[in-house]
Amino acid sequence: MWKICSTCAVEHEESAQSCRICADERQWVPAEGQLWTTRKELEESGHVASVTEVEADLLGLTVHPTVGIGQRSHLIRTAEGMLMWDVPGYVDDAAVRTVRELGDVVAIVASHPHHYGVQVEWSRMLGGVPVFVCAADQEWVARPDPAIQFWKGHLNLLPGITIRQVGGHFPGSAAAHWAAGADGRGVLFGADTIQANPDRESVTFMRSYPNRIPLSPRVVERIAATVEEFEFDRLYDNFGKLIDHDARATVRRSADRYIAWSRGDFDHLT
Repeated sequence: MWKICSTCAVEHEESAQSCRICADERQWVPAEGQLWTTRKELEESGHVASVTEVEADLLGLTVHPTVGIGQRSHLIRTAEGMLMWDVPGYVDDAAVRTVRELGDVVAIVASHPHHYGVQVEWSRMLGGVPVFVCAADQEWVARPDPAIQFWKGHLNLLPGITIRQVGGHFPGSAAAHWAAGADGRGVLFGADTIQANPDRESVTFMRSYPNRIPLSPRVVERIAATVEEFEFDRLYDNFGKLIDHDARATVRRSADRYIAWSRGDFDHLT
């Protein structure tokens, strides 16, 4: 048996007494304490997963009402199958049928532990699809399974799609690059590692978003320099926000701004 943390929607073994992911400084435990739910309870309360087209060969998978932190998963479609990038905290038979109609999922990858969701259950319901977890974050896997495979550095699973370990939010935090996205100009999926801001013209970098814990200038420079290995014109984060154009330059400009403020260059304005 297994269960789901109500706060982050990450699956756990039945024996788990608490969610380490939520007890960590990057997340939170509700004032009333640890809360659990199950797939059956979520299904009976009317939760459904739906898919919408984001752009050609890119689908967004979301759950309504919101489960956990409410991330959007992305399904990236290629001629050799689909990648599920980031995983929702809910799955049912209808969601699986919908995804299967779009193509064959051949790999599941979460950008970081907050988005592990019900990755093992998705794998099983899709017929044993391999789940790739960055080895640096192995300790956060709360429901071990033979489907889980560990990786580090680079991961090339499908033509034109590269998963890159960049660190920051978690040591194993990753970004995904899709060369064919944005009509061939390239797309970067930044998740929580590089998150689009509401102004649609900048991004930011944090150790914890809910608890407002920043990263150091050195780490932000490392993140920006790492993703500059890729060419990309568009960036999607994990909640449906995007940088629609010139995203590579936007990441560099935003990193430079972050570093300058952290360094004290603009203290005279405060």
